[in-house]
Parts: sequence; structure tokens; C-alpha cells
Amino acid sequence: MASIAAFRPTPATAVYSATKAAVRTISEGLRQEVKPYDIRTTLIAPGAVATELPDSINDPDIARAVKASYATSLPPASFARIVAFAIGQPKDVDINEVIYRPTGQVA
Repeated sequence: MASIAAFRPTPATAVYSATKAAVRTISEGLRQEVKPYDIRTTLIAPGAVATELPDSINDPDIARAVKASYATSLPPASFARIVAFAIGQPKDVDINEVIYRPTGQVA
């Protein structure tokens, strides 16, 4: 699991975005390494999903901005549907990456 931040960092998220980009790179490397063993990998990069993340930010300005961006967050069940879609594919289909976010989310 990564985040859309791996693809589009925003102000004050450089380190977070870098960690998610690292997850993306590791996932792609792993996908190539396990190919001979018929193991599939899928990177899921959600946008705003209703979690405790906005409540874990200590900087008041950043916390305010993140909470505002989560105003239209998706329910956690959206993530479960994406996982079910990826693992429900036939053996000859490898879903490499899924990026999804609320329709109204800009970044």
C-alpha cells in the first residue's frame, strides 16, 4: 500500500511522499523478482480514505490542511473493494498499480 503522494507530493509532505515513492519502487522491484514463481504484486495508492491519519499530525497548520482535504474522504470499504478486485483477477492478469481517490480530490 502506498498513497497518491507517491505520484504527486504536496507542500509539507516531502518526507511522507518520499516514503510512499520508495514503497512503489520496492513493489515494482519485487514484482520483477517474483515473476518466475507466479507471484503477483499490486501497489494500491489511495487518496483520502477516512482513517486516523488526519488526527495524528502535530503541526496545527498542516493538520488543518489535511483535515480539510479529508472532508470528502472515501469510506474504508473502498479500499477493500480495490483489494478484492485485484486478487479476484484470473491467474493470467497482474494488476500492477491502482491509483484511486475521491472524485472531488484535487491533489
